Amino acid sequence: MKTLIILSHPDVSGSSTQQFLMAATQTLENVTLHHLEKYYPQGNINREYEQTLIADHDRIIFQFPLYWYSSPATLKEWQDVVLDEKKIDDWQGKEFGIVVIAGVAKKEYQAGGREIFTMDELMRPYQAVANKFKWQYLPIFGIYQFAYMTESCKQKLLIRYQQYIMLGNSQSLADRMAWFQHQLTEVSRTKEASVQHKIDLIKEQLQANQEELEMLRFTLDELE
Repeated sequence: MKTLIILSHPDVSGSSTQQFLMAATQTLENVTLHHLEKYYPQGNINREYEQTLIADHDRIIFQFPLYWYSSPATLKEWQDVVLDEKKIDDWQGKEFGIVVIAGVAKKEYQAGGREIFTMDELMRPYQAVANKFKWQYLPIFGIYQFAYMTESCKQKLLIRYQQYIMLGNSQSLADRMAWFQHQLTEVSRTKEASVQHKIDLIKEQLQANQEELEMLRFTLDELE
């Protein structure tokens, strides 16, 4: 599937989170990163071009920082200009996801928390858009307090983010393992023979684990 990331942020160069996420997409296949503020510094969004981008991709991702419980103004303008009910039949069947970055801890987005509402509730208008265009609405990918994350947490975030972008709704264990194997194959192409051998061993172990899981699932199905 081809993924279109529609990024809206007025100051990407000053955002460590966006720099991190942008770097994470550079090696991904069939992924288009489209930064609205860079492409349209003066506004004047090109309706036909943007609609063509949507038509040419199977998975649409909105990526933005949370500004007053919504997106930056440019993304709102993009929606007003580009989205068209006449395109429902042409665009139906796509996947639609949200990558939202918040400076407040995740625990605050709940009843009794400082923000009261969950992130799912705050993003409900985007779910309505997905419903209107008959898109499959993906679980929200929230990033909270990136600046306070440890390097270990950031590495885990990197993997989860890349899987979200590449796999979308296909997030079964088998899908994730296949994704890991593919990533290892790509990495091994640029490594020395000794490192390639270690990577091959890891891939073999992943394959063996996957086969064991499939056998276990088959056994459980037989018991039901």
